[in-house]
Amino acid sequence: MNAIFLSKYPEKLKSVYTPELRDVICSGCGCDGDLYTKEDILACPEKFRHVKWIFSTWGMPVFTEDEIRDLLPELEAVFYGAGSVQEFARPFLHRGVRVFSAWMANAVPVAEYTVAQILLANKGFFASSRLMSAGSVADARATGKQYPGNFDACVGIIGTGAIGRLVCKALKQYRIRVLACSLELDEALADELGVQISDIETIFRTCHVVSNHLANNEKTKGMYKRAHFSSMRPYATFLNTGRGAQVVEADLIKVLEDRPDLTAVLDVTYPEPPASDSPFYRLPNCILTPHIAGSSGQEVRRMGEWIWEEFLRYRSKEACPYEVTEKMLEVMA
Repeated sequence: MNAIFLSKYPEKLKSVYTPELRDVICSGCGCDGDLYTKEDILACPEKFRHVKWIFSTWGMPVFTEDEIRDLLPELEAVFYGAGSVQEFARPFLHRGVRVFSAWMANAVPVAEYTVAQILLANKGFFASSRLMSAGSVADARATGKQYPGNFDACVGIIGTGAIGRLVCKALKQYRIRVLACSLELDEALADELGVQISDIETIFRTCHVVSNHLANNEKTKGMYKRAHFSSMRPYATFLNTGRGAQVVEADLIKVLEDRPDLTAVLDVTYPEPPASDSPFYRLPNCILTPHIAGSSGQEVRRMGEWIWEEFLRYRSKEACPYEVTEKMLEVMA
């Protein structure tokens, strides 16, 4: 067979590749439709020696370069129907196997979630709704008046990868001033996105909402410290849909305790979920969601459809916008 479906999480694979899409893939590239694991390949390597293409998603197994050479000698490409490929991609790329990811498809719901949270934060939704629900009507009204609303508000976007760019483009429909910071951001890109180039310190100090979209790597771990959070303007909001490890969480906790006017909206933490005794659970100005910004529910189907479209471009020798290179891994989530 030319292609296989491969993941250690068969149910997740089924949700990303619907039965109808799996039938299309089977008909289009010589796949038997079964769902395989790495253990299946190890148990019967001869069965997989002629596999050219892997279709996967969350739960893509990690292979060493030697395993790829010995177990999948004719493999040409991995088509990953999910976002980050950091965990498994490098050995394949070192062996000359091309890797494609539905990272842009996964970026869409994260951007939608982010824009929604920004608009709510600028209206004082999180603080005022908490007070209103507790029956403190006067306090809720007074607190709500401390927020700018979205007209002429200032929002900071840190990281202009796939998600950050979608967020910036979506915010263009509102009269919101956007400050952005990233290594790849130049004047041309800033003009395209409708943002002003800034730096992290200025963004934390001046913006009503600060939203993190940096790639997760050694350079960004522990990047956001107490000085950043302490410098935030009154009634500002920190929004994290990136990675929890990028935040020195003890510092964030201390600042949230000292400054009840600030709000943190955290879709990611480190560890994830927070430890059972984490102060995040008791801080009234910390809003936690269980990593729901990315593709969930029916949204995961988008990733399967996009990666199949990418395969069709690959087979037709067309330009493939979602191919991942080693250089890209340096800045991708």
